[in-house]
Amino acid sequence: MNEISSHKENEGAPGEKLLQRIAMIAGVFSFVVCILMVANYIQLKKADPTNMQVITALVDRLNQNPGDTVLREQIRTLDLLARKAYFTSQWQVRMGGYLLLAGLAVMLIALQWIRLRRKINPQLSEEQDLNIFVVQKKARILILSGGGLLLFLSLLFGFLTNRELRQKTSDATKIAAVQSDSTGVQTRPVDSLAASVQGSGEDTTSAVASNTTTLMAGVAEKTAFSQAGSAEAGQPLPASEIYPTFRGPNGNGIAVQKNIPLDWDGPSGKNILWKTATPLPGNSSPVIWGDKIFLTGASETRREVYCLDKNTGKILWTATVPKIPGASSQVPKASKETGFAAPTAAVNAQGIYAVFANGDLIALDHNGKQLWVESIGFPNNHYGHASSPMIYNNMLIIQFDQHTSAKIFAVNTSNGKTIWSANRPVKASWSSPILVPNGASKEVIAAAEPYVAGYDVKTGAELWKLEAITGEVGPSAAYANGIVFTVNDYSKLAAIKLGNPPVQLWESDEYLSDIPSPVATDKYLFVVTSYGVVACYDAQNGTKFWEKELNNSVFSSPVIAESKVYLVDRTGITHIFKVDKEYVSLGEPKLGEPVSCTPAFANGRIFIRGEKNLYCIGK
Repeated sequence: MNEISSHKENEGAPGEKLLQRIAMIAGVFSFVVCILMVANYIQLKKADPTNMQVITALVDRLNQNPGDTVLREQIRTLDLLARKAYFTSQWQVRMGGYLLLAGLAVMLIALQWIRLRRKINPQLSEEQDLNIFVVQKKARILILSGGGLLLFLSLLFGFLTNRELRQKTSDATKIAAVQSDSTGVQTRPVDSLAASVQGSGEDTTSAVASNTTTLMAGVAEKTAFSQAGSAEAGQPLPASEIYPTFRGPNGNGIAVQKNIPLDWDGPSGKNILWKTATPLPGNSSPVIWGDKIFLTGASETRREVYCLDKNTGKILWTATVPKIPGASSQVPKASKETGFAAPTAAVNAQGIYAVFANGDLIALDHNGKQLWVESIGFPNNHYGHASSPMIYNNMLIIQFDQHTSAKIFAVNTSNGKTIWSANRPVKASWSSPILVPNGASKEVIAAAEPYVAGYDVKTGAELWKLEAITGEVGPSAAYANGIVFTVNDYSKLAAIKLGNPPVQLWESDEYLSDIPSPVATDKYLFVVTSYGVVACYDAQNGTKFWEKELNNSVFSSPVIAESKVYLVDRTGITHIFKVDKEYVSLGEPKLGEPVSCTPAFANGRIFIRGEKNLYCIGK
């Protein structure tokens, strides 16, 4: 009896009582947090934080009166409130998870401490000792099971909350996005639990892909629509031998051509030298080599490369991609906005290199003869493959970030054999790589959640990576004067100064893009949102100089030529303005056809791919 009472006295020691209270409080706290997370989900099921019915009604009214700017602004404001609701919910889920883990950890530590402090009297009988051991074992199992159940329920309802909010936001923003071309309103729906969008340019915030779901409108708007540069016959290429591809020779959206037109009109034919219907649709941009223009088009079952005469627009030849041994026979998932030919091709003196939505890669000479074909693997993403390849010397560089795996690799342009390959610890992306100076060489910059990373262009070795972007990344990076600029919807706009190590100079979350890529000079950075706002920043410190509402949505990326920015909106209007700290419009010529692609430039000419035709503009 004395032995048992001695044991009970030990249990009642002041230190142990305190630990018992701590364990009890932590357990109750964890239980309450779990209940709140369940209640949060139930409330979300009942409520509509995205105001979907209101947005639907407002969009219907805007369709009847598309010139009502006040109504358009109301829709945009509601879209912003939906984003705020999204981020608030994400914060609640995230903090709830942290608090739950903390509570369970405190409870388990306190219980373990009690167990270690509790000393069983050695004079107890074997039967009493066994009974106490059994009771303690059952208690531990009960506590661990209960804690595990709490954790499981919290994670489950956290996931369900994310999915429910994603669906509600997606439904709401899709309603507005469907009408974006006619109303100028472009909001973006939520899409991936792992991604809180970037938006290739065009919304006020880029999503946090790994921690949140996306608010990107338009399921395929995540595709990085291509932008191409051009190389004239006899015109010297950059010393690094980078060739025409997505957003020009360096992938930066800077055109070196001269005498670019400022005035044209598609409907009347003013300064339209020719237009040619494209046989198959595509969101790839044209690339130019000498007197030839190369373009791609595709359907679910057919993939083609076209060569046109630059002076007349005549289609010189069409090459069809054959069945590639070992390639998947599946039809890839691709939204209407992405399509099956979103990547822009790359070209050098030997040939033209094109990638399609199913992972087919074909190399053709300039006369249309097949050089080689390869399958880079069947893309695993939910918008369709859109990343464009680029060329450095004898290497074709491809960014291939998919749900199941992510990598960037280089193949030999002569035979398609892999030269180097680097795995990437990132989520799926739709952006394209760019090349920037690195001493006497170049480095490849690629962006996908959560990293902006640099790779040695000759070996593929990772040089650095910085957590600076989240969401379903569509826009490619921009570069000027030693600074890399990245942006994504529902994430942030970030300026990264290259160095050892690179550092982030500044960031902003006011105007973000989910499709258009930014463009920069030594002084200025221009960011375009898909809902149609252009913003100009000080490239060095992030000071915003101006913003301009275009009243139409935008998918293509801006290009700088002769100190002017050329930006084509979805209706086919090209907004031309000065590269300056003040907005000065130089013209708004109309093509008369919807446009998603970025134009290519030649001396004295612009080539714009519309929904149905390729246009040559010049005097």
